[in-house]
Formats: sequence, structure tokens, C-alpha cells
Amino acid sequence: MPTERRRLRQRIRRGLLYSLALTLTILGLGGVGFWLIDPQIQTLSDGLWLAFTTAATVGFGDLVPSTPASRLFSVVVVLLGLAVLSLVTASLSAIFVEQEVEAEDRQIEKDLMREITRLHDEVAQLRQEVQQGRSAPPGSAQ
Repeated sequence: MPTERRRLRQRIRRGLLYSLALTLTILGLGGVGFWLIDPQIQTLSDGLWLAFTTAATVGFGDLVPSTPASRLFSVVVVLLGLAVLSLVTASLSAIFVEQEVEAEDRQIEKDLMREITRLHDEVAQLRQEVQQGRSAPPGSAQ
């Protein structure tokens, strides 16, 4: 069971890293795309800023797509940004949920061990009483 938990934890963290890498890739490609498509975007840093504000659906208005091609491209960046943001959010949520489940599992294990110990003591006591009953001479009061 612990190895399964470790594997799950590794998969969740790996998924988070992949999601973050995908986010950076989309923002990088979006920045380059805006820089190449839109004539009003003069620098790559402006393209990256526009890609970030577009993907995050913030839209400060300091830089906006000015051509039909760049507007269409911004729609793609928004959709990809929302998808990747959802993936990152889901990965983070899975980490927190997994930690809560792990804590609950530990509490269940503690409760079970406590109950097993109680039952063990009760069986030992009953065994002792049965042995005492067998060793008593016939006809003696118990």
C-alpha cells in the first residue's frame, strides 16, 4: 500500500510539472506568435506579455491584438490558457486531496490497531478464564 501511495504521489507531482511545462510552452509560443503576426507588437517581451494577459484572460488593454489574424490567434491562446490553467488547478487539488486521504488512512490504521489490541487483550483474558475453569477440580465453585 505505501508503494502505491508513493507512485500516486509521484504521478501527481509529475503531472503538475508537465502542466507547468505545458503552460510555459504555450505562453512562449503565444508570445512568439503575437510577435510574428501582429505588426503593433514590436518586441518579443511585448508578445510574451500579450500572450500572458490573453491566456490569463486578464486583458489589461495596454497591448491588444490589432489584426484579424492576431485576434483569431488570441482566441486560440485563450482556449489553451484556460485548458492549461484547469490542468494546473486539478494537479494542485489532487496533491491536497491526496494528503487529506493519507491523513484519514493513518487515522483509520490507528483506530484499527487500537481495536485489534483491545480484541487481543480480550481473547487473552478469555483464554485465561477458560484455562482456569479447566484446571479447577470437579464440583468446585467458580
